[in-house]
Order: sequence, then structure tokens, then C-alpha cells
Amino acid sequence: MENLTISQVSKSFGVTPRMLRHYEKMGLIAPTYKEDYAYRTYDEKTVRRLQQIVILRKLRISLKDISVILDDSKYTATLEILRRSISELDEEINALDVIRGIIKGFAERLEENRLKADFHLLEDKQLIELSETLSISRNTLKEEHSAMNDLNNANESLIKQLPVRIVMLPPFTVASNHVIGKEPEATVGDEMDKFIREKKLYEIKPDSRYFGFNHQNPGRLPNDEHGYEVWATIPEDMEVPPPLTKKHFDGRLFAALTIKFPDFYRWGELESWVKESTEYDLNYNEELGFEIMGGCLEEHLNWVYSSHMGWPENGVDGQLDLLMPIKKR
Repeated sequence: MENLTISQVSKSFGVTPRMLRHYEKMGLIAPTYKEDYAYRTYDEKTVRRLQQIVILRKLRISLKDISVILDDSKYTATLEILRRSISELDEEINALDVIRGIIKGFAERLEENRLKADFHLLEDKQLIELSETLSISRNTLKEEHSAMNDLNNANESLIKQLPVRIVMLPPFTVASNHVIGKEPEATVGDEMDKFIREKKLYEIKPDSRYFGFNHQNPGRLPNDEHGYEVWATIPEDMEVPPPLTKKHFDGRLFAALTIKFPDFYRWGELESWVKESTEYDLNYNEELGFEIMGGCLEEHLNWVYSSHMGWPENGVDGQLDLLMPIKKR
């Protein structure tokens, strides 16, 4: 097999180039660089290793545990990780069985008593006593997985249960910074961080929000470079110093999914959710073009506040909203 480029690998596995670079930083995969060839390439061994990572992520194994599994030649630690995962899933199954039983009891009690004038379902003593037995596990979703050929079906089932929100972003004015390079995400926030502190933006606009998006997408520029742009919402009359620029956003309807950094692979789940929706269609911004994510945004939650506070160690953990443009059918 010939070595594959980052774009080819990204398309084959449904993993964003940004996620691939994060795997590289964690030491999970290692691309190669040919002489006189600036692009990353991935040999057969690396591609197979990536395939294992993708499968394990679909099985809800953490990246930290995956790094242990991939280097565990005797599988001792792997067995412990899998047993722990089974135990966690058993807890979820048991919790869901209890929930199912309570909901079934609700339905039965309602069917028996719904015509009684003095019957109030949520005040029924029998149901209150029953609900007190309920124990909620850490997660309330159960991913069925028994064999590899069932894995995709299980993920499709979970997609339908994604906690997607529908949000309308209003028009707003932003300070924008745009950086092009091999790792623009690592530096694009520096100027914005400086701007937020010097302007005391959080004090002036405590509802200020911070967004980012590829501009241009990986694979669109030579030398394995790409661009990333960030926005911080500002008062309309605020001036911004170079290299920042001032822009206006017209507002748009989005499907939103909250993730923890760096789970950007979940863009695919969100897109699948929209495609399966009976109420909404994708509404990519053709004017912006797919080279800059077609109008998709990544909102870095609490970023402006954290910058203003000097990034305290006990600050809010990194969470993002993936925002995909949609329209009503």
C-alpha cells in the first residue's frame, strides 16, 4: 500500500485532520515525512494503528486508555481496561433496566387511574416509593456492542439519542484573528488573549463569546499548512488593533452539540444527526464555501472569562459547542 496523505486518511476514517494531529501530539500515531515532500504521509503500519484507535473510540474507550492498549504487548493492562469498561456498561444496563421499570409502572398506573378526578400521576405514593429505588449511573446511554459487525449499527442508534440543541445565533460584531501555518490553532488565540485582557472585554461585555473555525481547511494549502480563525464578540463601537480585524456576523440557525476537547471526531455524529432529522436540513453557507467549514463554528465555552481571569488552574474545563448550520424543512 502506498503512503497516504493526511487528507486521504481523514476521508477514509472520518477523522478530521485536526484530530489526527492531536493523535500525533499524544504519540498515538507517527506520520512520516519524505525528503523533498512537505506533506505528512501515513504508511500501512500507521494506518492500521489508526484503524484500531477509531474502533476503540467507537467502543467508548478513552484516549488515555487507548495509549495503554496500543503499547500493551502482553495485554495485561488491556484486559483490566476492558473489564472495567464491561463493569461500567453493566452499571448503565442495570440503571436503564430500573428506569424502564419505573416508566412502565408510570404507564400502568396512568392507564388504571387516569379517569379518576383526584388522581395525580406525579404525586402517586406508589410511584414515588418506586422512584426512590432509582440509581443513576455516570452515563445514561448504553452502546450495544457484541461483535465488530454490530458496531456501526450501535453508533447509528446512539446518534439518534445525541443531546443536540437547536440554537439561533443573533447578529453580532466580532474581533477576528486569522493565522495560517502548520499548527495555527496553537497560536491563533495569543493575540486575542492579549486583546481581551488589555481591553478588559469581560468587564465591558460579560456575555462575550469566543468562536473558531478552519480557514482554510486542512488539505487546501501547500506545505501541509492550513488556517484557523477565531472570533470574540465585542460591542459594535469598539475598535480593534492590528493584526485583529473587525467583522460582522449576520446570525444563523444551528444544531449544537457540546463536546469535551479534543473530541472533534463528533462533527461526523452531529452531521449524521441532522441528516436523519425529520425537521431540519443542513444549510451550509455556500458563499463562505466548504474551504472554511461552510459556516460551521466551534464555540469555545467560557474562553473569554478564563482569559480575563488569567487562566486559573481551577477554571472551567475545556468544553466546546460544535455548531452546524441548519434550516427548517
